[in-house]
Amino acid sequence: MSQFHDEAALHPSQGVRLLFERTHASDDRMRAEYRAVVFTPDDRFEYSAAMALDGSFELVPGARPAAEEHADKLAVVAKLIARSAARKQSDGMEPWPHRVLRWRGPGR
Repeated sequence: MSQFHDEAALHPSQGVRLLFERTHASDDRMRAEYRAVVFTPDDRFEYSAAMALDGSFELVPGARPAAEEHADKLAVVAKLIARSAARKQSDGMEPWPHRVLRWRGPGR
């Protein structure tokens, strides 16, 4: 379940909005699971994401995957979250953010 009360507001007028919401983190903080959503102006596409402290990640589409160009943008953000986790942990911070929201405009 989303922490956003009105997900309709997340649909951009152009481009895509990419949302990651953490659903679980292992007790040792080595792994985390996220609900990921690609919002386009007219649609939304759900994914599950598993990430590990070693920087690896896996995205699994729901019933309908997003267009390849949008799924690729989602993968870039997932990669950034996963790759920065070990550095955050070594700095004494929570490695897995609760929520990450990014917008990518047309051509970005």
